[in-house]
Amino acid sequence: MSDQANSLPETTESRGDGRAPVPDDALRVLLVTGMSGAGKTSALKALEDMGYEAVDNVPLSLLNSLVAPVGRGRGAGDVQRPIAIGVDIRTRGFGIKPFVERLDHLGAETRVEVRMLFMDCDDDELRRRYAETRHRHPLASDRPVSDGIVHERGLVSALRDRADVVLDTTGMGPGDLKRILQGHFGLASEPGLAVFVTSFSYRRGLPREADLVFDVRFLANPHYDPKMRPLTGLDRPVAEYVAGDAGFAPFFDALTGLLLPLLPRYAGEGKSYLTIAVGCTGGRHRSVVVAEKLAAWLTGQDQRVRVHHRDLTRTTG
Repeated sequence: MSDQANSLPETTESRGDGRAPVPDDALRVLLVTGMSGAGKTSALKALEDMGYEAVDNVPLSLLNSLVAPVGRGRGAGDVQRPIAIGVDIRTRGFGIKPFVERLDHLGAETRVEVRMLFMDCDDDELRRRYAETRHRHPLASDRPVSDGIVHERGLVSALRDRADVVLDTTGMGPGDLKRILQGHFGLASEPGLAVFVTSFSYRRGLPREADLVFDVRFLANPHYDPKMRPLTGLDRPVAEYVAGDAGFAPFFDALTGLLLPLLPRYAGEGKSYLTIAVGCTGGRHRSVVVAEKLAAWLTGQDQRVRVHHRDLTRTTG
């Protein structure tokens, strides 16, 4: 999800920084920040639906008074409703240095767990969003929107580096946004790593949220068999056709052999949500077969897995 307008953003990422564990009854505080127009308001709404107390544009001077006394004042075993707080350049008293100071101060509270989500978006899409909504960029009241975007990106880049999760919303629908937020910040989720496997069509672009991407366009393509063309990778004849390719078994063994040692390392580094994307030309046949088989293998490894086929009903070929 990039600090330069024309470079490919780094999708969704999270960091494990070795911080000491917090008590089970710690107050969960999620600071939501990022680029204006990248979807902070939508994220706060989704988090509210997930059970968070969502508050937007709290002045920095009130941040500690909103959170810290609550964390200190609760009795042992009490569970306070988690809080999601929106903070961006429109927030009164906003500045990178005071924001980081407030973040460090909150992080020092022993019964407060603080995480930061940075919302990012491709510059071209940000310009489109502002054009469609006819809203003014907060830093471009008297100049082009593109100037405001460039200026803001320079200002907030340090926060992006500090974020626990960076989420690029380019081309992302509300359902995908909520799914990803649920994966990273869900309140009822089990501890450990959750894995999301998605197939996709290269014609429609890479999934921006992908952590790992595998290209299976080298496998035999059922699209060129007239009998299989109308079918999908969910149909047995197509699955058998793809699996019958002489290159399939060595590839799949290598793929699972790669993932087997990686998954516990991701979990050990504090990553809570991993997205694996499998792509082919049309997103209907080969990628669907591989994604389904990969999800089944992951389930057999006692991983929590969800599978989705992004372009199954949207493309042909």
